[in-house]
Amino acid sequence: QCVFHDRARIRVTAGAGGSGVVSFRREAHVPKGGPDGGDGGDGGDVVLVCDPSRRDLSEFHRGGHYKAARGGHGEGGQRHGATAQPRELLVPPGTVAEADDGARWELTEPGQRAVVARGGGGGRGNKAFANPTRQTPRIAERGLAGEERWLELRLRLLADAGLVGLPNAGKSSLLGRLTAARPKVGDYPFTTLAPVLGTIEADERQLVLADIPGLIEGAHEGAGLGHEFLAHVERCRVLVHVLDLAPLDGSDPVANHATVEAELREHGHGLADLPRIVCLSKIDLVAPETAADALAEWGARLGLDRGAPDPAEEPQPPAPGETVALVATSAATGAGLDELRAAIVRAAPELEPAAAPREVVAEHRVYRPGADDAFAIERTDSGGYRVTGVRVERLLARHDMTNEDAQRYVEERLRRMGVIAGLEAAGFEPGDDVEISGTVFELDPG
Repeated sequence: QCVFHDRARIRVTAGAGGSGVVSFRREAHVPKGGPDGGDGGDGGDVVLVCDPSRRDLSEFHRGGHYKAARGGHGEGGQRHGATAQPRELLVPPGTVAEADDGARWELTEPGQRAVVARGGGGGRGNKAFANPTRQTPRIAERGLAGEERWLELRLRLLADAGLVGLPNAGKSSLLGRLTAARPKVGDYPFTTLAPVLGTIEADERQLVLADIPGLIEGAHEGAGLGHEFLAHVERCRVLVHVLDLAPLDGSDPVANHATVEAELREHGHGLADLPRIVCLSKIDLVAPETAADALAEWGARLGLDRGAPDPAEEPQPPAPGETVALVATSAATGAGLDELRAAIVRAAPELEPAAAPREVVAEHRVYRPGADDAFAIERTDSGGYRVTGVRVERLLARHDMTNEDAQRYVEERLRRMGVIAGLEAAGFEPGDDVEISGTVFELDPG
């Protein structure tokens, strides 16, 4: 039996941007060729792509580091480096990706894309630095590093209805009779080791039905196998609670029903609010009178009867957690299967057509206008000054501080950004050491 992988932890690194180049025209009979250094290309993004042909996260379950290509470097003659192609990672529908910094993406529709690591920007060549007062610039920018982060991938199956119940309640047998799925079936606990999907065809509709491995008491806290797969019923629109009328272990069906309902409730995530269909299974193993009595007792206990709804009445949406149907079935004889199938279709109304696939934007990100412009200044143990801030650090990452032209340009930019004034207010004297992004240099502004 193949192992079902619904979790993975991977590292993704977007490509670095290509560097710009310092270059000057060299043409015959042109004694003073101007700057013509091209820009570097942007690095490739790492993108998750929702692919309906994928069934689980087995491709990623061993972890791994997924990198995108870097952008091409600029060249002379104003030839710009190529922008790198994105690194696409194919994931199944229902994949949720969470980064350590709290960013979160959810892919549910085929073709959806989520950029989980953005490539670094390419650096400008010296042509971009030419102006009336700097006609022969000998500086170019380095490309920036791409984003790098750890991602936690989790899969939640996109099923319309989920079969839940204790081990050996008969869920797999029911799935096999209701759909074309062929789950492994046996008479020992935990026969189902992974969720199994099947489809119900009815009224020109197709509903996905999931068999979730059996729950036991304490499943929400990690006991048994069912806790591994409770997340897969979070997206279901109806739960079919399969209840064995005559458990081989002699347990009480009423207590078994309460155990499963408690686990669903304790797991949270809205499972307790999903409508229920209670399915009394294996009625072929009890006398017909016993099955009839059980139906009457459970109908009274759940506050409903087995009467079919009036087709002339407008169907009303169920209340949170309401039991909307009670059905007695036998996977062996086929009794009650048509009634169960019809109840599932009624309880899972048709959804609105899906919108066109789009890029998924990360959730839980806070954008603060101007935050990148802020900087902070502190004294170091050696008596120098340390400057931190997104824009300041990006500026230093772009330039080679051993290049005198680059030093003058960086100093000019720091003055325009207010950093020089901030340093002077903190007690800075010309010639003091300044540290930015781990680079220490002597600053002597003129």
